[in-house]
Amino acid sequence: MHVFRFFLVFAAVVLANHVSAQTEPLSLAQALGAVEGVNVTVLLSRESAAQVLEASNQQRVGLMPIVGLSGNQKRTEAVSVTSSGALTQTPATNRFDGKLTGNLAVLNPQQLSAYKASRVGIAVAQADYQSTLQTALTSVAQTFFTHLRNLRRIEVLDANTARAKALVDLALNQLSAGVATQIDVTRAESLLAQAEQARLQQDTVVYQSALLLQRLLDLDPARRLALADFEVRRVNAGNFADGFEQTTFAKRADWLRAQKAVEQAKVDVQTAKFQRLPALGLSGEYGYAAAEVLDNTNKQAWFAGATVTVPIFDGFKSGADRRAALSRQRAQAVRLHNLELQISAELRLAQQDASSRFAQIAVAEKSLHLAEQELELAQKRFQQGVADNREIIEAQNRLAIASDGRVEAVYQYNLSRVELARAKGDVRGILAERVE
Repeated sequence: MHVFRFFLVFAAVVLANHVSAQTEPLSLAQALGAVEGVNVTVLLSRESAAQVLEASNQQRVGLMPIVGLSGNQKRTEAVSVTSSGALTQTPATNRFDGKLTGNLAVLNPQQLSAYKASRVGIAVAQADYQSTLQTALTSVAQTFFTHLRNLRRIEVLDANTARAKALVDLALNQLSAGVATQIDVTRAESLLAQAEQARLQQDTVVYQSALLLQRLLDLDPARRLALADFEVRRVNAGNFADGFEQTTFAKRADWLRAQKAVEQAKVDVQTAKFQRLPALGLSGEYGYAAAEVLDNTNKQAWFAGATVTVPIFDGFKSGADRRAALSRQRAQAVRLHNLELQISAELRLAQQDASSRFAQIAVAEKSLHLAEQELELAQKRFQQGVADNREIIEAQNRLAIASDGRVEAVYQYNLSRVELARAKGDVRGILAERVE
């Protein structure tokens, strides 16, 4: 019996720990920290960068010595035809050849330049990965704040429902006292029904935003998702220093990617020019020949040679390749210039939006304070019997709108700060803006 109780207690402790582990709040830092390891888009981009690296390693093969070792054992019995048409057959012979062969491209400007372009391509792929990572971090941060906003709206709707229930009780009391009429009770019950309906609808909205965040972070959809609160420090973005676009460029992965693409295009132009240059290669082999493997009668066999290839006429291919490479270079330069203008515009717009959202929070909080005062005054008038509860219902509706407006204002400010961090080139910078 004691053993059975022990196992029951042990199972209860394990289950409690399991439930607590499942409901542990997810912080924004944890969400952003998990992106590199679990986000599908980021993982695929990382594999693309790895493939580009290995493609560059394959391009390097033509510049490295190629060394091989081979062994070949043959047994031959030949038949020849004489001038008179008679057939003669030679006795069967054995031959073994063991060789060490080697080839080296001593001078191949085109292949060397192509390899250099592939190394720049690695930097392009890595910048692509960082750009994809920043996009994924932005999406996760925005979804985190969206789900947090939806959860806070639950609190607002619960408060609306509580006030509506209190109004129903007050209307019933006033009706019993002969101060109010039945229509006051009906109005209050209608308001309560609307509040309860909005609360039920918000449950679906919360469930949807939770599923989206779980999908971005590769979390089990069956797991209950709780979020740790994150309050962004309120700072007027208009106070930030202007004119730091140049320093921002170096932090933006998409700008680094475009810059490396221009550099790669320049190398491609050189590669096309080098097609007209001669190439020099060395080759050779060393080994022995014998009738059988490990035969003491073996003889050395070797050769060494050099090959010079001089292109004379290639059907105008090198000229066409050069013009195509120049076109790509010009196109990449145009993209880089346009991206610089885009980054400058994004940065200025993000600053303006964050400043505007910062000011809107104060307006929303003032509206909330006034709505609370209006409701208090309307309740006093109804309790004193000098007015019906229509003023209370209107005041409660305005308070509900003001409460939701404050939640929305804080949410929009958080999003603007995420966008400002992205425009600066580092979404994780939003973590440093948390109110401690």
